[in-house]
Amino acid sequence: MSICELTPEQARARQQNGVMLIDVRQAHERAGGMADGALGIAKDDLLADPARHLPCLDGEVMLICQSGKRSSDAAAVLAQAGYTQVASVAGGTVAWRVDGLPLMQPALNAEDRDFYDRYSRHLLLPQVGEAGQRLLQQSRVLVLGAGGLGAPAGFYLAAAGVGHLRIVDHDVVERSNLHRQIVHTEASVGQAKVASAHARLQALNPQIQVEAIRERVTSDNIDALMDGVDVVLDGSDNFPLRYLLNDACIKHAKPLVYAAIERFDGQVSVFDAGRHRGQAPCYRCLFPEPPPPEFAPNCSEAGVLGVLPGLAGVMQATEVLKLLLDIGEPLTGRLLRFDALQMRFRETRITADPACPVCAPERPFPGYIDYAAFCSQGA
Repeated sequence: MSICELTPEQARARQQNGVMLIDVRQAHERAGGMADGALGIAKDDLLADPARHLPCLDGEVMLICQSGKRSSDAAAVLAQAGYTQVASVAGGTVAWRVDGLPLMQPALNAEDRDFYDRYSRHLLLPQVGEAGQRLLQQSRVLVLGAGGLGAPAGFYLAAAGVGHLRIVDHDVVERSNLHRQIVHTEASVGQAKVASAHARLQALNPQIQVEAIRERVTSDNIDALMDGVDVVLDGSDNFPLRYLLNDACIKHAKPLVYAAIERFDGQVSVFDAGRHRGQAPCYRCLFPEPPPPEFAPNCSEAGVLGVLPGLAGVMQATEVLKLLLDIGEPLTGRLLRFDALQMRFRETRITADPACPVCAPERPFPGYIDYAAFCSQGA
């Protein structure tokens, strides 16, 4: 079926003679500017109930989108439904703008204007869109540690619009942190890490909530810290805390996004055994016992390339967003290792241990243990 296509100038002339012009783009697309005098009705809404918006089958109407494709497709559907005078604007709003025809900004409140401007590139992704971005707005993430991993991960989660970040760390900023913990500045030295992170992340995105908790994470407070969160990001640097987080995530059925770094090497995974007993492994399935200290030195003992936690932390943030949006394939059951010195990546499959003392199917939660003593015995 042939659809009448008009140039932007022809459409403008008809519009000035009283013909209706409908912009069929999504609201977030129209927020960047639309043809002056156009009526905004998203394509799906228009086609779902055309009679509501266009009660007269022989009335003249013109459709415009971004480049002309969606408006032409919508016009064809309307023509098949019996509308006899439907036209599409060739080249869409892009051509309208190039031709120097007048544009207008749709009426939006300050909050919606900020939303559409700030997340415009997310909103273009079919896997995210406005519904996904609104979902991120409502999400809550627990970030354990405001150091090497938590710093880059927190930055990107805040920028991405995760609505509530609960950041927990008991430490203060030292000058030796600054080469890798990029959420902190020289002026932050001596401040609590969570206070420094709170200030920087809120400055980056004032539309989210950053909850700064200066506490050492223990068996006594972990349940309260887990309350209401959707995903846990492990930015810790010691084995007792890693085992505690793993066990808490199984107890509360929350996914745990894990990473570890040393010198030039890093590894990232997602442990989701709490929600998928017997199918997804937990941290204990990978490391039933902690290695001896000499095989697992921390950054202050072994050193670390400053950009390395940035690589791992950004991967963690990516996995968190995928989990929140339920898109793609998370690193569940896979351990991604990388050697930054050679820039090589290797993936290892991890399977659930049917005899795992914490995540085995039908096994009741055994309770928290003395993790420091457990790790000392494992050494």
